Amino acid sequence: MKEIPTGRWDATAYFRDLTAANKLTRELGFRFCEVSSLQGFEDAVRDITNASNFVCVSDTSDGVMSLHSTPHITQVKTVFLAMRHDIQSADRMANRAKCLDIEREIFRQFMSALAKERSMIEQGRIMIDPDIRFSEIDRYFISGCACAYFQISVTAWSDLIYRPEEWQTP
Repeated sequence: MKEIPTGRWDATAYFRDLTAANKLTRELGFRFCEVSSLQGFEDAVRDITNASNFVCVSDTSDGVMSLHSTPHITQVKTVFLAMRHDIQSADRMANRAKCLDIEREIFRQFMSALAKERSMIEQGRIMIDPDIRFSEIDRYFISGCACAYFQISVTAWSDLIYRPEEWQTP
């Protein structure tokens, strides 16, 4: 893994690298893409015809700036997983369940890598919330696609020093 600059973690690059290095995502032909929000994820999965399986990271995030004694900013990054499955067969629900099982396993493997790298990430003054929620998206979200996502809350210490040279004086 690359060295993490102090106070910055590139979730997109991190999960792009995990997708490329993971044996299961490689074996199943998962394609990595960067999207903007849930709508961007839906558009990517519907429009891309050269892949059946996806790992997508949203380039947007929710966040909050804390002005307590140690100023810091917390951002929430979303990672989406999607697998196309056959909806024409009588086994369509079993096909979907199999895809969700695979997505759960990819999540587990990604989290095992993240847990291994956590101390290195923290050395860059970045804290990852240890409670990472995994959610499965309703079966009717995209027809023929089993979808899930997880969100990672990342806190980085912020330099909130007031610098007069950054302001115009009246």
